[in-house]
Amino acid sequence: MFLDGEPHARAGGCPKNTLLLGRFLVGSVALWRKEAHAGAGLLAGLVTPLGSHTGAGLPRGSPPRPPRQRWVWMNFESPSHSPGLRGLAGIFNWTMSYRRDSDVFVPYGYLYVPPAPRPFVLPRKTRLVAWVISNWNEEHARVRYYRQLKEHLPIDVYGARGLALAEGGLVETVSAYKFYLAFENSQHTDYITEKLWRNAFSASAVPVVLGPRRANYERFIPHDSFIHVDDFPSPRLLATYLKFLDKNKPKYRRYFAWRKKYEVHVTSFWDEHFCKVCEAVRTAGNQIKTVQNLASWFES
Repeated sequence: MFLDGEPHARAGGCPKNTLLLGRFLVGSVALWRKEAHAGAGLLAGLVTPLGSHTGAGLPRGSPPRPPRQRWVWMNFESPSHSPGLRGLAGIFNWTMSYRRDSDVFVPYGYLYVPPAPRPFVLPRKTRLVAWVISNWNEEHARVRYYRQLKEHLPIDVYGARGLALAEGGLVETVSAYKFYLAFENSQHTDYITEKLWRNAFSASAVPVVLGPRRANYERFIPHDSFIHVDDFPSPRLLATYLKFLDKNKPKYRRYFAWRKKYEVHVTSFWDEHFCKVCEAVRTAGNQIKTVQNLASWFES
């Protein structure tokens, strides 16, 4: 997704008849239930807390949602880590996620065209490949691929199973590396997270991605801004190519040609999401729909 102009500055807040609730905000299911029913005439965006997909704690009643309220199912995990969706059929009006076909689309990041070009200076590169990982699972495709790749080139691993990040944090640490393994914990449509936008792009490292197919990435970023593991028949051949780029500065720098036109925006959690809901309420007017089969859509 490529946008013209600066990331939107959202001013003016929500419409005065919009109520935004979430358990992580009000901290009480009782308060959540009370407020949701007290405002039966309001246009409301009721946002489910991350990590809770079963509907536990939702206001109860018949129907549970007052007819003029809008409830928004918000989730930024992949289908592999979103259990219990079968019990949410017919409850929510809208979906909000990283998927482009969500009712309220909020990606983990995007590229935009600034009003005026800004010079890009590539940080000094002194190391080859970095990977930051907190959730280590031997069953994940990313860990299996890493174990094969590390047999052919050195990889510095940071996180729970590796080195400690430098005092300046993740971006400063990764900026010294030529390549970053932007490996997702599972492979699903549009599931392209901060591992690409912040960990790689914001650190000015070339992302080596493992996630959805290359064509899916190219819906959001230029084809020559990243390296996909699927581009190579084996981890050994990928390692050979990375070593080649390490010794060939002009070809390596081609992966930054897009920087002449685009800037990177990393989505801010959670203020941008709430603002998006407000915008959706304004735009929808009196139109109301219901998501009849949430699980079928999200798991497709």
